[in-house]
Amino acid sequence: MFAQDGQVIFKTYCASCHKPDADFTGPALKGARERQAAAGLPKDWVYKWVHNTTAMVTTDPYAKQLFAKFNSVMTAFPDLKPAEIDAVLEWADKYEKPAAVAGANTTGQPSGGDDNSLLYGVLTLILAVIALILLQVNSNLKKLSDEKQGIRTPNPVPFYRNKAYLLLGVIILFLIGGYFTIQAAIGLGRTQGYEPVQPIFYSHKVHAGTNQISCLYCHGSAQDSKQAGIPSVNICMNCHMAVKEYTGDAITREDGSSVNGTAEIHKLYEYAGWNPDSKKYDKPGKPIEWVRIHNLPDHVYFNHSQHVKVGQQKCQTCHGNIQEMPEVAQFADLSMGWCINCHRETKVQFNDDKGNGNKFYSIYEKFHDDIKNKKYDSVTVEKIGGTECQKCHY
Repeated sequence: MFAQDGQVIFKTYCASCHKPDADFTGPALKGARERQAAAGLPKDWVYKWVHNTTAMVTTDPYAKQLFAKFNSVMTAFPDLKPAEIDAVLEWADKYEKPAAVAGANTTGQPSGGDDNSLLYGVLTLILAVIALILLQVNSNLKKLSDEKQGIRTPNPVPFYRNKAYLLLGVIILFLIGGYFTIQAAIGLGRTQGYEPVQPIFYSHKVHAGTNQISCLYCHGSAQDSKQAGIPSVNICMNCHMAVKEYTGDAITREDGSSVNGTAEIHKLYEYAGWNPDSKKYDKPGKPIEWVRIHNLPDHVYFNHSQHVKVGQQKCQTCHGNIQEMPEVAQFADLSMGWCINCHRETKVQFNDDKGNGNKFYSIYEKFHDDIKNKKYDSVTVEKIGGTECQKCHY
């Protein structure tokens, strides 16, 4: 195992409760082996700790000290091998906090090109006015030329009384009105960019970005069920029983106003009924009334586990750079066309002869054979029925 493997393992198993360079819900992992050696513990102590934390807390003096300091018992990971644990600690010992990149996107919104539709519209209007003026100039010059040659012509009709111009104007207005009417009808019920005010200011940039907490720690049902689920107050309290104040970078709302992170943590305590001074639940708790952001029509079937676990899609595919958003906004329009285009472009990760890939798709023997026979180099979701109506509208 190498240190870079340790980073992957850390993000998968440890990032929810640990930081490499600072205490969090649990102790900082950087220097953990040195602290272990200074306490006179054998090298394999950390393996026993990771494999059976509960037993260690009840029998081992050093483990009891950790529990007394952080007031939480770490989840045991009996399947982690000693080499994998060593890789995590090796990576943590070498960890250096990355420097801020100049020019980085700090808005929290997905980066992308600017929308130049307004600019093009203004330019088109200017060109149309210039064309109209040139037509009038041409008409007047023709009249002067005809008069010089002795040809009598009627006075030109002003453009605002010219039937051809009036008809053209009516047609243009009809097309513009029709375009916006159709766009409004198509977009009815879609809420792309929707960013409601939540009862607690929860920053995904702080949690999923800075602290690298896995999405599945809070939304664990996303890989096992239809719904991603909203984490209960208890999930939040797993960390915030220990994290009582916010000491990170400044947080701002979309309108530029600052956010008091510590005050938002204390809002959580009110919902949980937790007293941070006595460290007890001394009053009834209540659920947090989060405002739903992403919502599909009732006649649409969408299964998170089918996309996250089977399709092996990242959360960012549908939700954008969620780890960079101080406040969550709907990233995509979630239209049928958007979904179908994704199915047409996304390649199926078939299970190969070495057992790599997704075994769910092993039933598609024809496509396996076609790929082996070089008939296809890849197969998209569309080819296995991903654009059939009954897949989403049954």
